[in-house]
Amino acid sequence: MMDSQRKRQTGWSVIRKPGFAKRTPSAPFFAAPTKIRRMNWRRFLFWSLLMLLLTPAGGAQAEPGPGIEHWETENGLKVYFMAAPALPMLDLRVIFRAGSARDGDQPGLARLTNGLLKAGAGEWDADTIAERFESVGAQYDADALRDMAFLSLRGLTEPDWLERALATFTTVLGQPRFFQRDLERARRQTLVALEAEAQRPGSVAQRLFFEAVFGEHPYASSPLGTSESVGAISREQVQAFHRELYVARNGVLVLVGGVSREQAEDIAAQVAAALPEGRPAAPLPEVKPVEEARTIRVPFPSEQAHVFMGQTGMRRGDPDYFPLYVGNHMLGGSSLTSLLFEEVRSSRGLAYSVHSSFVPMEVEGPFVMGVQTQAAQADEAIQVMRDTLVRFRDRGPDRAQLQASRRNIIGGFPLRIASNRDMVGNLAMMGFYGLPLDYLHTYSDYVESVSAKGIRDAFQRRLDPERLITVIVGGETELVLP
Repeated sequence: MMDSQRKRQTGWSVIRKPGFAKRTPSAPFFAAPTKIRRMNWRRFLFWSLLMLLLTPAGGAQAEPGPGIEHWETENGLKVYFMAAPALPMLDLRVIFRAGSARDGDQPGLARLTNGLLKAGAGEWDADTIAERFESVGAQYDADALRDMAFLSLRGLTEPDWLERALATFTTVLGQPRFFQRDLERARRQTLVALEAEAQRPGSVAQRLFFEAVFGEHPYASSPLGTSESVGAISREQVQAFHRELYVARNGVLVLVGGVSREQAEDIAAQVAAALPEGRPAAPLPEVKPVEEARTIRVPFPSEQAHVFMGQTGMRRGDPDYFPLYVGNHMLGGSSLTSLLFEEVRSSRGLAYSVHSSFVPMEVEGPFVMGVQTQAAQADEAIQVMRDTLVRFRDRGPDRAQLQASRRNIIGGFPLRIASNRDMVGNLAMMGFYGLPLDYLHTYSDYVESVSAKGIRDAFQRRLDPERLITVIVGGETELVLP
């Protein structure tokens, strides 16, 4: 959900990642260390070359299956660990309920806070922090989505290098300085990103879609914020946000890699020690269902129209998750073989691609159908998408469709847990949303158990074609708000 929660999730990265400012890339994993002895350099080069030869795209090979362990540190940090000893490396992620849904009256606060962590911490400035990670070939990453904020570390398990990487990581996590000059620089970067977002019709449509579907709910606000809100965020607000939400009892730590349970416990204790105990964030308010259909047309100087249609969908751990997920795979989630693709693209040539997704979140995330088409064809494409949804909702899938979809989902599942990085994302999603430890092991069984009747019943209960929000950005039409 969570690499969607970046795909991972949970901030709608399943559909298209929000128009965030492009982050400065982390140091490449194989960046040459700058302050290690000649012998260490040779060892580093050896392991780096070995990893380059053996590591699949996306990370080191994980061993799916039993072996997920869970405990809690003395100050309340939840820990999920999976040993993956095939290669000498460790992937680590800390997740907090500190996403943009916690922004309150200052949209953009969560993302600004998260981005400032590496700008200066302890006695180090941003350049020193980057050099410390680079010198041991470690990668640091961080982001704030709607539900969550996270920090990630990836590096070799060679004791001296791992110790230096962890010391740097825990300092960034627990001792950020939030200097005013760094805040001003981050503010300028965010304002530039907002200006760039306003030039992309797809980003404009996505922002309007969330605002229309979620209304007064915190999910309505973009993690990027607005120029007005970002311009008003103070250093004191950033400090208070970090102090309240970056705490042990509001977090989850995930460890996957070539360390033992004893080593994992030591690492978890070191990470937890960087955090005050604190308390969990308050539950998010419930999402109100969309009460009536609305169509929003926004003129934009482009021949292409970006269209999003949908309403509220489901949450993580939802009892209807598997019927809705398997059903959506047939409707629009399976790309070239989906019903939407057949009707919109193959039969009528109205668009190059069309898709649909449920985006489960802490509370009900959106269900969305999306298409990019010529502005003159937008209305026809919208009608075809709506008619396809209605037919599928009323009739459900036939036996052949269901068998093919279940086979496709189950057959592709191993690729979703094939690497350490994939496993970190899955364990982070499980820990953050409180899913059972056997979730990955029973996943295929649940998919196999989905019936045509279960899909039809779930779609009829959860989706109402008479209450769809439709956002169209593109062409030179006038704004219409019924």
